[in-house]
Amino acid sequence: MADKDSSGKSKTRRMVFRAVKATVKAVLFFAVYLVLWQFIAPVSQFVPGLQQMVEAFVTVYICLMIIGDLTAGTIYQHFFNAAKSLFLIAYLMLSLGGGVFSLDLENVSLMIDLRFVLMISMLLGLLGFTKSVLQAITFMSEKAEPKSI
Repeated sequence: MADKDSSGKSKTRRMVFRAVKATVKAVLFFAVYLVLWQFIAPVSQFVPGLQQMVEAFVTVYICLMIIGDLTAGTIYQHFFNAAKSLFLIAYLMLSLGGGVFSLDLENVSLMIDLRFVLMISMLLGLLGFTKSVLQAITFMSEKAEPKSI
C-alpha cells in the first residue's frame, strides 16, 4: 500500500516538474521573442502583416514545445518534436514564398534574396526532424528489447 502511495506521489512530482519545466521554457522563449521584436519592430512598417505572422509562429511553436515537454518519456514526445520541426519547415516555406522579396519605396525598388537563408533554415529543420525520428526509433527499440538481469 505504501508503495502505491509513493509511486503515485512520484508520478505527480514528475508531472509537476515537467509542467514547471515547460512553463519556464515557454516564458524564456517568449521573453527572447519580446526582446528580438524590439529590434524587428521598425521593419514591420514596411512589411504589412509581419507582426501577425511572427506572433502566430511563436504561439504555435510554444504550444508544440509545451506539449513536447509534458509528454517527455513517452513516444509522443518524439512525435511532437518531429511536428515542431515540420512546422518550422512548412511555415518558412509558406511565409517566405520563394525567398525573394521586392519592396518599392517612393522612387527606389529594393529586391531582397533570402533563398540561401531559407535553404539553410530548411536544412536545419530537416536535421531536427531526422533527429526526432531517430530518437523515436531508439525509444521504441529500447522498449521492445528485454532487459537483462
